[in-house]
Amino acid sequence: MIPLLLRLVGAAASGALLAASFPPVGLWWMAPPAIAVLVVVLSPVRGTAPRARTGALVGFLAGLVFFLLLVPWVGLYVGAYAAWGLSVVEALYLAAFGAGAAVILRAGLTPGGHDGRRAAAALLGVAGWWSLWEWIRSSWPWGGFPWGRLAFGQADGPLLPLASLGGTPLMGFVVAAFGTALGFAVVLLLRRDRPVRTATGLLAVPLVTAGLVAAAAIDPGDEHPTQALDVAVIQGNVPRLGLDFNAQRRAVLDNHLRVTGELADRVDAGEVPRPDVVMWPENASDISPLADRRAADQISALSHRLGAPILVGTVLPTGEGREATNSYLVWDGRSADRGEGPVADRHDKKYIQPFGEWLPLRAPLEALFPIARTAGHFVPGDGDGVVTAAGVDIGVAICFEVAFDSAAREPVAHGAQLLTIPTNNATFGRSPMTYQQLAMSRVRAVEHHVPVLIAATSGVSAVIGSDGAVQQETEIFEPAALVAQVEIGSAGTVATRSGSIPQVVCCLIGLVGLAWAVIHSRRRPAHDHEES
Repeated sequence: MIPLLLRLVGAAASGALLAASFPPVGLWWMAPPAIAVLVVVLSPVRGTAPRARTGALVGFLAGLVFFLLLVPWVGLYVGAYAAWGLSVVEALYLAAFGAGAAVILRAGLTPGGHDGRRAAAALLGVAGWWSLWEWIRSSWPWGGFPWGRLAFGQADGPLLPLASLGGTPLMGFVVAAFGTALGFAVVLLLRRDRPVRTATGLLAVPLVTAGLVAAAAIDPGDEHPTQALDVAVIQGNVPRLGLDFNAQRRAVLDNHLRVTGELADRVDAGEVPRPDVVMWPENASDISPLADRRAADQISALSHRLGAPILVGTVLPTGEGREATNSYLVWDGRSADRGEGPVADRHDKKYIQPFGEWLPLRAPLEALFPIARTAGHFVPGDGDGVVTAAGVDIGVAICFEVAFDSAAREPVAHGAQLLTIPTNNATFGRSPMTYQQLAMSRVRAVEHHVPVLIAATSGVSAVIGSDGAVQQETEIFEPAALVAQVEIGSAGTVATRSGSIPQVVCCLIGLVGLAWAVIHSRRRPAHDHEES
């Protein structure tokens, strides 16, 4: 029998190990051991099995430690209570996982007949149950919070090619399955109960995974003609850190105008090739160039000088009170020569973040927490996330949108050959947030075999190849211009075409696994004891 205190210590260790698999630590191989430790402390050992309520407590503690270590930057400038509040809420999803996993593990690992079959069923059930709760917390409520999905910690790991087959759902399922198999091996060794017979079936996990990785490693772009596109990514930097950097909107715009002007000087001098398209970050011009003539003329002049459209992140009022959209404009200064307006295309951010860009329950929260008044009044846009610039269809996922599967998949499914992530990380200072976002972007590149460009106000900006490799990146809080040539024309993978099917399959495996475990537990022998 494992004492409750020991189970809780194991849960805390599991959360810490899982956090270590993500940046800034970035030890991708820590994720399976993290899941393994959680499985061990949720499993029956020597005739005793934890109840579902014990599983919920164990899962909650693991989740609390995990998120407190993963997202402390949430409260960097608003107070630690924000990080604690988010972590507590997210830990509730892991509590639900722990409750169900305890039931599944009790059915699969309690000694009895057909140990190997039941262990295999439990292994799939636990991995699917994890996938289900990752999906739920990534979707609900208020759009969900996908940060911390298992796949996002695997950008440097050997399982990354799986993203092209089944996206982040398949990657997360396989990582969870590996961890569960490892946990089963430890439990069997502790029990000394026919471990060889039961463990033999667990060998299927690495064998099947190796086959999937080999299949995914075949470059999906080999059969498609490609073309070269010269791009420039501008990082203008911000005048100061913190939430109030927006008070100096003109300074932020001037920074991006200056760095882009310096790029134009280098182009004129023949030092770098003339870009086909220039990417600015989110909030690069919060002085709306649609309303401010000076800003419009300055951006148009640079676009005309470079002979390329500039993609500009800005905030546009809707005309309904304080509401606004977080928008990305394709600004082409050459349009005036054709008698047209400068805005050739536009994307409005669809996945806006609760408590940051908009505030649920605004009235009571503002009354209780004065800091809540700093939350934005943004409204979501619509559309497929595709804009056209320089004759190329470009997918746009603004800042946090990169964490949502459909925000990256939908534009590529609608023809985008390049994915850009305009982002503003200045509100998170020098925290690991930007490096976690970089890891997500690398996963998205492989998931859809598409080059990814991150344009950040303060860093890290980056050019990522369709294989997930970072070709160029900037330092944080330093102005810079990245000039690169990327290959376009081969975007799209099995994961792109299959849409949400892998997610549905993984979730169904979890639901079926729990149903099987509940039915089996009702038939379990009388000597099967439960811990309180």
